[in-house]
Amino acid sequence: MSDIGGPEIGAPGEGAGGGFEELSEEAKQRFAAAAAGMQQIRREEKKSKRRDDQVAKAIVQFLDEAEHSHLFVLISRLVARDCPSIFILAILSLIHQGCRETVKEYLSEMLNEVPEPDLAAATALTKGGAIAAEDGQILIRWITRLQTVLSLDVAGILLKLMIDEKHIDGTILQLTTFVLQEFFQSQKKEIPFEKLQPLTASILQTVFEPFIPSVRKLLLERAATKKED
Repeated sequence: MSDIGGPEIGAPGEGAGGGFEELSEEAKQRFAAAAAGMQQIRREEKKSKRRDDQVAKAIVQFLDEAEHSHLFVLISRLVARDCPSIFILAILSLIHQGCRETVKEYLSEMLNEVPEPDLAAATALTKGGAIAAEDGQILIRWITRLQTVLSLDVAGILLKLMIDEKHIDGTILQLTTFVLQEFFQSQKKEIPFEKLQPLTASILQTVFEPFIPSVRKLLLERAATKKED
């Protein structure tokens, strides 16, 4: 026997009886657990791909409608910035039933409990009388959807929309304003694009503001890392 340190390896049949069988059973359990884990991963991947396909399909259907073709360039710009499609879809959900249903289904799959909108907050929108009470509630439901979608991937969405730690790409303001304009047109209200922009900015600030500090911190950390490199 060699003097080199380490465990001695006996000949087959030496040692405690049943050792191979016990090890085999333990290995079976480990393999079964690993297989179950892989199946779960595959299921999640399939589910994720199905969600992505549904989101992409909803956006294509939206743009196929003649009245929405003018939004193609703005949506393309956001896609070019790698803005997650589900957030684009959440914006469009105010004026498109198919987009709205896809977003609701996405949230139902991602969350055990989807947050209910605080409809009392609609009074802040309807206070001056320019927005009807029913319209205010629709807008609050939309804002809640936007914020809920954002909360599921804060860094993934906001980092794509922020130009730097202080500024967000103006494309998102333009697209959201056009969407708001179409919403009010559907309610028989013609409001010029320029007059809607302050309301849009206020809504987006409400959506983004709770998450900006954490993303701004991440941007500053990245900038510091680049300087060190």
